[in-house]
Amino acid sequence: MAQQHLDPTDPVAGPSATGETLAGYLRAQATEFLRALRLHRETGAGGGGGNGTAESADAARALRRSVRRISGSLHTFRPLLEADWSEGLRPELAWLSGTLSMEHGYAARLERLLLALHRLSGAAVFPAQQTGPGAARAGTERGNLTVGAAKAGALLERQLTLARTRAHSTALQALGSSRFHAVADKVAVLASEVPLTPAAAGTGLGPLAAAAEERLVDAVTALPLVTAGSPYNAEALVHGLSPDPAPHPQDGPWHQVRLLLRLHRYAREVLCGEDAPVDVRLLAAGQALDRHRDASEAAAAAASAARTPRIAPATAYALGVLHADQRHEVEAARFAFQQSWQKQAVSTP
Repeated sequence: MAQQHLDPTDPVAGPSATGETLAGYLRAQATEFLRALRLHRETGAGGGGGNGTAESADAARALRRSVRRISGSLHTFRPLLEADWSEGLRPELAWLSGTLSMEHGYAARLERLLLALHRLSGAAVFPAQQTGPGAARAGTERGNLTVGAAKAGALLERQLTLARTRAHSTALQALGSSRFHAVADKVAVLASEVPLTPAAAGTGLGPLAAAAEERLVDAVTALPLVTAGSPYNAEALVHGLSPDPAPHPQDGPWHQVRLLLRLHRYAREVLCGEDAPVDVRLLAAGQALDRHRDASEAAAAAASAARTPRIAPATAYALGVLHADQRHEVEAARFAFQQSWQKQAVSTP
């Protein structure tokens, strides 16, 4: 079994896609950025539009979407772009994307954790009909979790709401800063003029897109997919209760695969334009990695809350159960990715 790759001569790889195709894609994404920025100013931060937070959130999401695609394309196809301009803009786009994503990340994390607490403290988790020696033990556990869940939820809400508020302020400050205006000016220029190298106009994009896919395949190959192929391997729980507040050591390679998968998807968009076929298997793999990232960050938030000084034992217990639950979600996401990725493997002639 071998992985199917983009072939520079294959129609899907866009044999006619050249530097001019890349320029058209970047101009379109830059135009989307400017449109989203205008909408964001009108509906949210200082725009005076007063049309509600939902529209402002949509505008911020559109900003992040265009920024990621511009940045990803600059990375994948950097040999076709003026080096000084490209290497100067990419870090600024990464800063902007990260700054704009923080508020949404904290909000999504809080919602995920509160829903998990509600689920874990419900009777469905500990069947009321259980009898025998384990019944009393299960009832005690249910009681401890129910008592601690409310306090754990309140603690998480305080911490993550505060973090979200600070992230919102940081984003507003960033959007009003000279640094952001410099980025916006460069993107505005990009909407009409893309600084390609002299040879880019006649250079095919297929090999560069194929190289992006190769980097993805290599990173996936390095993952423990055999272990992830077992749905209850508990690999994601190893060191899960470590007092070290650093990110979970096992998650980094999976996050890297998520990034490389995104770059691969963007490269396909550049090659195929608006008519790019939707690869449902690739989509499923990406969704699994998104869930992996969300569960990993939620588990870290639960562990961080559990380190709060002088919390009640029942609160700490509930947060420990919540942390373990989210690490199991990490494991489940790895299994889902393994299943979807293996479906992409096809026999080659």
